Amino acid sequence: MEWARRHDCVVFTHDLDYGALLYATGATAPSVIQARGEDVRPAALAASILKALAEARQELLDGALVTVDVRRHRISILPLKH
Repeated sequence: MEWARRHDCVVFTHDLDYGALLYATGATAPSVIQARGEDVRPAALAASILKALAEARQELLDGALVTVDVRRHRISILPLKH
C-alpha cells in the first residue's frame, strides 16, 4: 500500500482486507479497486472492471475505493468515514 501511494498507483485486488485497511487508517491514498464475486476470473469480470474504470476514472485519480462485481460497482471516496 505504501509503495502504491508513493508511486501514484491504484491497487487492484480480490482481497477485502485492503478496504478494511483504508477504513481503519483513514488513508486518502492509494486508490483501491476490489473485485468481488464467486467467479473472479478475468474473463468473468473484464467487462465490469473496464466499465468501472471508465466511470470512476477521476475518483480513482483523487482517491477512492471502487468495489466491482458482475452486476454493478460502488465508489467510496477516500478517506472512508468512520
